[in-house]
Amino acid sequence: MSNPAPTGLSIDQALIEANAHWNAGQADQAERLCQHVLAIWPGQSDALHLMGLMAHAYGNLDIAIDHLRRACQAPRVQAIYLSNLAEMCRQKGLLEEAEVAARRAVTMDATMVAGWNNLGIILQEAGKLEESLSCLERVVGLRPDYAEAHSNLGNTLKRLGRLQQARVHYVRALQLAPAYAEAMSNLSHLLNDLGEPDEAMAAARRAIDTNPRLPDAYINAAAVEIGRDRHIEALRWIDALLSFAPLHVGALGVRATALRQLDRLDEALADARRAVAAAPDDGETQNILGEVLQAQNKLTDALAAFDRAAQPSGFASEKALINRGILLMEQGDRGGAEATFEMVLARSPRSVAAWFNFADLHRFEPGDPRISAMEALVAQDGVEGQADRTALHFALGKAWLDAGDAERAFDHLDHGNRRKRATVSYDAARTERWIGEIAAAFPANRLQRPAADTAGSDLPVFVLGMPRSGTTLVEQILASHPHVFGAGELPALQEVINAAGLYPAFATTVTLEGEAALGRQYLDRIRPLATHRRRVIDKMPSNFLFAGLIHRMLPEARILHVRRDPVDTCLSCYTKLFTREQQFAYDLTELGKFYRAYDRLMDHWRAVLPADRFLEVRYEDIVGDIDTEARRMVAFCGLDWNAACLEFHRTERIIRTASLNQVRQPLHADSVGRWRPYAQHLMPLLDALGIDPALPAPDDVAGGVSKARTKRGPRLVAG
Repeated sequence: MSNPAPTGLSIDQALIEANAHWNAGQADQAERLCQHVLAIWPGQSDALHLMGLMAHAYGNLDIAIDHLRRACQAPRVQAIYLSNLAEMCRQKGLLEEAEVAARRAVTMDATMVAGWNNLGIILQEAGKLEESLSCLERVVGLRPDYAEAHSNLGNTLKRLGRLQQARVHYVRALQLAPAYAEAMSNLSHLLNDLGEPDEAMAAARRAIDTNPRLPDAYINAAAVEIGRDRHIEALRWIDALLSFAPLHVGALGVRATALRQLDRLDEALADARRAVAAAPDDGETQNILGEVLQAQNKLTDALAAFDRAAQPSGFASEKALINRGILLMEQGDRGGAEATFEMVLARSPRSVAAWFNFADLHRFEPGDPRISAMEALVAQDGVEGQADRTALHFALGKAWLDAGDAERAFDHLDHGNRRKRATVSYDAARTERWIGEIAAAFPANRLQRPAADTAGSDLPVFVLGMPRSGTTLVEQILASHPHVFGAGELPALQEVINAAGLYPAFATTVTLEGEAALGRQYLDRIRPLATHRRRVIDKMPSNFLFAGLIHRMLPEARILHVRRDPVDTCLSCYTKLFTREQQFAYDLTELGKFYRAYDRLMDHWRAVLPADRFLEVRYEDIVGDIDTEARRMVAFCGLDWNAACLEFHRTERIIRTASLNQVRQPLHADSVGRWRPYAQHLMPLLDALGIDPALPAPDDVAGGVSKARTKRGPRLVAG
């Protein structure tokens, strides 16, 4: 039975003993003594402060803040109490209240290092970076050997984009405190931004080895894996963190993000909602929730989440506005999206995400001051993050092409592609061999055998081909038909195939029933999308790799292959920084070799697949005569003609591909033969394709190919 607090103690004596018990790890005795004091003097600030510290130590943040608020109402409150209240409010996401308390603290005691340190962190999270920098430089000036201050100063410098200066302070923090796990973790985050993922992972591992219960280190390790598109590995790090901190808000948010990238949207939504429930005022969790809802096409709910994220001050607000702008782009509201990105840039002129998306929407003219603004950001003293610099090079490449300066455009595009290529692991020769193995796995006699009887297999229409070949345009035309649902780029087919085994090896031994089972698994995933419609379009371009297996799994499914001039296609790939990985696209020679391998595989499918299930359309033919081509495609899908297909640019639907802005406009011929003025910049590509730029375009190109145009290799032509 526990002993009650001694009733004969004075308030001062009770407080002295309470602090002694707390420092000795005897929380029960300390709490009883504080309750004794508060029974005598209900508003006694020292007892309330200690009760708040104890509640905080045991994870009861709301109770802790309540105690500290009451303690800070005392007329002669100590500055450290205000500083501690500020830190607890920061942890709760109450940045405005935190800032008020922290400023009161340093006003009362201008020499309090901890107070300036806390204020600097709060201002950093509120996005008031220059003020944060001033506070934290003051802390380092007051205590040059304060490792935590150097680490915090590094965080502010990082957010200001001064990455190399930030590195200096992280390194200094570790020199002062070699076992400082938080600084190791912060350095990991910085190294990832600097494009050094191996070093970043090593720093995160050192932090975890030093302090296995440091949440940020696990989150930064996961961030490295997400940056490498290794989302399963990212989940392993996050699950390790959640094993000892099951309600960690940041971990739940990162887990939701990784699951969204894996298209496990129901699981992602559950984690995002758990994060929001734990921290409803945290803007970043609202952003993550909005991104998941957006992926589920719950657009009204997504916009509401982004609006909530935009309410608090700080970086979450900027990200929320960018997310809103992207959603408006996907909906086809170009004006609203462009205005949103301009709003962000007015507040944050160095926001690379805003510049990148704005550039995709905006048509630049010579002399546009926005080009100069982006050039300044990519200059030597501009932004330092490697991913940011890559994105800016692509944005500037597009801007200078708009403005008619090909030399500057390709200088930026070459820089951007080289940077991106350095971040991916791609073996061109191995990929070519693999594509050859796919064709060998599906000989004509196999595809002519009776296929599985998969009920409902006429539901899907696969629109496939090279990226940037016109697949989005074809989907938009067909999705304008009232009996067609355009589902966009679905990962469903690839997930079903990946789960079945190593492709194409497993496909050579799979039984008829196995093929039917794969077909049923795929249909189970897409049927909910159809609602009342007769056709669902799966527009994942890379499904061209699986056309033979599609026919075996789903013998009644239509496969619509979209072709475009090979150089126009590859040029369009080269000018885009893809959100989905297209690892072959960032080197002109590799891009040309991949196109040739793709073209050989499509030759094979054309030869072995039945004509009533495999149709080819040329982008150039659609541009030249949309009425004829649209009618041909609709008839191929087994549907009656509907004139809405000719008004495709008016169709309101979500589009999430690199062509989302182009297909909102009426057809024009500007993109046909687009490559010719830039031939001198494309010589490695032309050589890989076997195309002589000096030869004129043929008048008639059957099937998208002609022998007349190639220096070597019989198939490729350019318009």
